[in-house]
Amino acid sequence: MNDRYLSVTQVAEILGTTVRFPRRLIEERRIAYVKVGRHVRIPESSVREYISAHTVEPRKRSRARYGRAA
Repeated sequence: MNDRYLSVTQVAEILGTTVRFPRRLIEERRIAYVKVGRHVRIPESSVREYISAHTVEPRKRSRARYGRAA
């Protein structure tokens, strides 16, 4: 319960998107959220989990594929 709860606007700032994107994540139930009356709050841990789950690591390129230089 020591988690910080963020508004949709704050989540949009963290993700670098418009407010529409976090609202869509909520509507599609792709991120955990809490309703406090008519306000929607998203736990900071859920935002961190979403970011880590959708982070794509770069591949290492193998030199053997390109052959030798002349």
